[in-house]
Amino acid sequence: MKILVINAGSSSLKYQLYDMTDESVLAKGLVERIGMDSSILTHKPTGKQDVTEVSEILEHTTAIRKVLGMLIHEEHGVISSIDEIQAVGHRVVHGGEYFKESALVDGPAKAEIRRLFDLAPLHNPASMMGIKAAETNMPGVPQVVVFDTAFHQTMPEKSYLYAIPRVLYNKYKVRRYGAHGTSHEYVSETAAEFLNRPIEDLKIITCHIGNGASITAVQGGKSIDTSMGMTPLEGLMMGTRSGDLDPAIVPYVMNKEELTVNEVNSMLNKHSGLLAISGISSDMREITEGMEKGEPNSTLAFEMYEYRLRKYIGSYAAAMNGVDVIVFTAGVGENSVVLRQKVLEQLTYLGVELDEELNKVRSGDPRRISSANSKVEVLVIPTNEELVIARDTHRIVQTANSKE
Repeated sequence: MKILVINAGSSSLKYQLYDMTDESVLAKGLVERIGMDSSILTHKPTGKQDVTEVSEILEHTTAIRKVLGMLIHEEHGVISSIDEIQAVGHRVVHGGEYFKESALVDGPAKAEIRRLFDLAPLHNPASMMGIKAAETNMPGVPQVVVFDTAFHQTMPEKSYLYAIPRVLYNKYKVRRYGAHGTSHEYVSETAAEFLNRPIEDLKIITCHIGNGASITAVQGGKSIDTSMGMTPLEGLMMGTRSGDLDPAIVPYVMNKEELTVNEVNSMLNKHSGLLAISGISSDMREITEGMEKGEPNSTLAFEMYEYRLRKYIGSYAAAMNGVDVIVFTAGVGENSVVLRQKVLEQLTYLGVELDEELNKVRSGDPRRISSANSKVEVLVIPTNEELVIARDTHRIVQTANSKE
């Protein structure tokens, strides 16, 4: 079965085409600047030369039509006909409480995704545009939605409820939902496979550290707590997000600066975090370079970032009464040698012992960076959220076909 995986943003669309016989990627790419007359399609067919095309793409239906055209292109294509694509899998950020797992796209599913627009106003509407565009271009092809929040639906009430009037949960479902669920699920399962141990027996802390960042406590293969909240703003200090802060700061700053709700929301999501403290960048690579040059603001930004990350790891070790495995993943987690070192050298009380030479190794494969004497296994595992989407899509479509 060949499956097209789509991650639609408001002005962008990422895609990968999988052959599920061996889970190989036939092609992948990105459409940028949707809605403009100078949209960019970057297509990367496996085993062939990459190609970039600039044209007018005003909406997602055209974007997917262009992608499909590239996939069957005589020179740059990887399949002979669109009919070879037997299913489409979509990344959707927010599934609320309704979606506890991935699901086939049907009328009720689409209605529920629309209902959740308020909880993910930047993401769910874009996902719906991707779903509609796929339906238009590939009528009759089954589609599956895979949710960032679904993996965290195993959290108990004590983890997901906020200590605010219960009526706000009952009426509006104000609670912790988390994010990056497909990544946390993938790397925790991969960690168990790498160690050749049953995931049911493991206490794992997964650290998805990118421009957006979250940590999850995974006990027995299930998420029992995660750092992001009702929205991705809560939790760790991130590239441009503030992470945890005293909620009283919001009305205080609004009154002092005469800010609107939208303005303060923008401040906390787009102008805070590493960018705000360093004053130069939200990119950890640039922060690290600044720190190495002795720039005080870059040094402070790095130290705050590392400190909060380490605090969360400690809190989740406490929540699970111990930890067997710590996993680093995503852009910063996979690539920042210095961040991993600074975090881990302060976790010796847990029995963590870092192998500094292993930590410096660059590899695209799962690898161990803890020493042989470490009581806690520390792994670096490249995440693969698209593969999780493809696998779920394959499973759900096969199950649906077997029932017909």
